[in-house]
Amino acid sequence: MDAHVVWQRGLSFTGTANSGFSVPLGGKLTAGGDGDGFRPMELLLTGLAGCTAMDVVSILEKKRQEITAFEVKAHAERAAEHPRVFTSAVIEYVVCGHGVDEDAVIRSIELSTLRYCPAHAMFRQVFPIVLKYSIYEDQGEGNKKLVKEGEYVATMVN
Repeated sequence: MDAHVVWQRGLSFTGTANSGFSVPLGGKLTAGGDGDGFRPMELLLTGLAGCTAMDVVSILEKKRQEITAFEVKAHAERAAEHPRVFTSAVIEYVVCGHGVDEDAVIRSIELSTLRYCPAHAMFRQVFPIVLKYSIYEDQGEGNKKLVKEGEYVATMVN
């Protein structure tokens, strides 16, 4: 995998990778940037959320779960001092559908985080990651009811 970042001006860059897509990178205003793009650390956290999201939704579909909406929320704490690395993270899987089975959700999270998601495999060696899930029943017309929420604790440690 390759990535390429091209300077535009100030703290503004355009990043591309093998896929051919591009993403704007920008420094925050308080650092002298224009605030015109993703911060690099935001991209790392977004990459982690996206990597596990693709796994989990794919596995849930293979398990024939009727999913109507799905999202992954990620929050990371950072060190106060430079280099301001991530020190911990919480990932929450929010699943909405009809009759979604909690065991299927838990197994999907387990397979993603312990077997398939390279971002999670890499980051969990550097900082703790708490995994939470919320399951909602889709009641139509944009309404949903919380059915179950919990936390997945990995049984395997690398």
